[in-house]
Amino acid sequence: MSNTTPRAGESDDDADDAHLQDVEDGAGCTEIWETLSERREAENADAADAE
Repeated sequence: MSNTTPRAGESDDDADDAHLQDVEDGAGCTEIWETLSERREAENADAADAE
């Protein structure tokens, strides 16, 4: 179960995998990990720039 709240028009299932929308179908663990890591780094850089 996810800690996210579904957006308007989304079901719980959609909210659970929304963070994977940029991952290609058929991607393996490494590709998923890299995509999520890159996104996290970008978010952290944006937060640091905002300070």
